[in-house]
Amino acid sequence: MMQPSLPFVSVIVPVFNQAIGLQQCLEALENQSYPKHLYEVIVVDNGSDAEENIAGVVAQFAQVVLAYESQPGSYAARNRGISLAKGPVIAFTDADCVPASDWIEQGVAILQQTSNCGLVAGQINTTFQVADRPTAVELYESLWYPLSQKEFVETHHFGATANVFTRTEVLQQVGGFDSTLKSNGDREWGQRVFAAGYTLHYAETVCVNHPARHSLEQLYSRARRIMGGRYDLQQKEHSFWKRNGLFMLSVTKYLTAPIAMLSFNFFLDRRLKTLKQKIQVSWVMFFVSYVYVWEMIRLKCGSTSHRG
Repeated sequence: MMQPSLPFVSVIVPVFNQAIGLQQCLEALENQSYPKHLYEVIVVDNGSDAEENIAGVVAQFAQVVLAYESQPGSYAARNRGISLAKGPVIAFTDADCVPASDWIEQGVAILQQTSNCGLVAGQINTTFQVADRPTAVELYESLWYPLSQKEFVETHHFGATANVFTRTEVLQQVGGFDSTLKSNGDREWGQRVFAAGYTLHYAETVCVNHPARHSLEQLYSRARRIMGGRYDLQQKEHSFWKRNGLFMLSVTKYLTAPIAMLSFNFFLDRRLKTLKQKIQVSWVMFFVSYVYVWEMIRLKCGSTSHRG
């Protein structure tokens, strides 16, 4: 049963060339259990190619507002959405996510029930193209890069913006996202919320599905974006020695980590059921690690971070 006093919710969805995923996301948001007159959806197009026809996708849904942000990066797009939001509650998800039918209802309920709540981070379920036959890339990402919101909240003090609820007043106090970052902006923002003294809450009842990347091309783009975000954060350190020490530590870590993990993959990791899976996932691990290293060197030489 719905609570008697419910806030208006602004759902913000940044998008860059993901028309098919956006269609599925907006269909799920169209069919929420939350009263339709009490929420809006703001899609922020972050420079998608014309052939994606993001405007055409959005036009199918009466409750959805389309905005544009020219500065590359999902955090710049989210800030644009925040500037247009009407609600005292702000919800974030991604264009390739499919929220559960009670996503808004559950998110609002937890936000209201949690004292001094700065953000609610909901569960993100990883899905495969073919449920019982994941590709090597899907398997690697689901095992080694799950979006573990419980760990993010309890250990690292943030929530991945694929599934986060917060209040407008929190954003007014701590500020929006760092628009210069292409990745890790949710971590940086969440840690600001935590440092301001707010409670961060993980809620497994607030669910979205998120597809694992299934091709090396997708994984390559993601690896570059993630490393770009980490590198950009490192460069915000004021100390020259600390910045460069973190750089060298990261390069060493990613050069050696796959070699160290081979034995674990082959002899200890029971999640990998066959020899084929062990070989394929180990190969993907090498691939990603060396993309990380190459991207760090590229950025160190003066290139700009990849948006993904």
